[in-house]
Amino acid sequence: MSTSMHATQLVRFGEPDTAFTTRELPRPTPGPGQVLVRVLATSVNPLDLQTRRGDYRDQLPLPAVIGNDVSGTVVENGPGADEFRPGDEVWYLAPIFAGQGTYAEYHVVDQALVARKPAGLSHVEAAGLALVGMTAWQALVERTGLRLGERVLVHGGAGGVGSAAIQVAAALGAEVVTTAREKDHEFVTALGATTVIDFSAGDYTEQVRALGGVDVVLDTVGGDTLSRSAEILADRGRVVSIVDIPQPQNLLAAWGVNATYHFLFVEPDRAGLEALGRLVDLGKLRPVIGAVFPLADIAEAHALLEGGTTAGGRKRPRGKIAIAVDPQAG
Repeated sequence: MSTSMHATQLVRFGEPDTAFTTRELPRPTPGPGQVLVRVLATSVNPLDLQTRRGDYRDQLPLPAVIGNDVSGTVVENGPGADEFRPGDEVWYLAPIFAGQGTYAEYHVVDQALVARKPAGLSHVEAAGLALVGMTAWQALVERTGLRLGERVLVHGGAGGVGSAAIQVAAALGAEVVTTAREKDHEFVTALGATTVIDFSAGDYTEQVRALGGVDVVLDTVGGDTLSRSAEILADRGRVVSIVDIPQPQNLLAAWGVNATYHFLFVEPDRAGLEALGRLVDLGKLRPVIGAVFPLADIAEAHALLEGGTTAGGRKRPRGKIAIAVDPQAG
């Protein structure tokens, strides 16, 4: 096996076309309790855009390999790592801002964070589900405790996290309300939403109140969602946000309904991946892959996710943008 690998490094903060360089780097070596994984696919997430722009520059010295989703095969075990064998197909969410990222041919990770890839998913599909699926699971199950028969509002249902959250909530037996543009209504309904509100056509809170309010709100869009969520919550309702909050929020209305607020920065977790895998096996969860790029075109993938179009006029699709590190990963 070669002692080097190809990887795409973030060499400067800023625009996609000047931020990345593909280089040959030393192949990492697994330490105690770790496995070396051949990365067959990864994906691009809003977190990657924020990292590239420099939002987390204090946590990320350059040059750096970024990225967090992995689907691939185990190729080597470190000392004491005996849960997987070379050739096992695995998927995981890499620790964020801790070591090398996943825009590379190989990645080292603690075996405790790794799960066996669901047989029904390709590597591209698994890589497109890891971060957004874990975000949805931790938000709805671990933080808010969404229960059978409750009503949940998922903001931004056509996005990566939103599309996963609709499916997870529906699998839990919840009634799913979501916001989406009119052109995406059929899409989110097919995922499991029972009520779809066009957020661009008026005040969504009036329509939600007409339903009787909601027990849980998942905020994937930011803005004034936190403060306005209190207006539509049932008594003892819960709100979970995955968005940075740059401005103070007036949450006085939340006091009147005994609301609980959660703020989530997703964390790697094998148990959550295994739960998602069971939903996949049951046919209740499927990643939505809108576009696939090779690793060499990571700048174009970033431009598409961030700006909605590429220099060549390609328009942003629904769902996730995946990266096939190996051309056969799909």
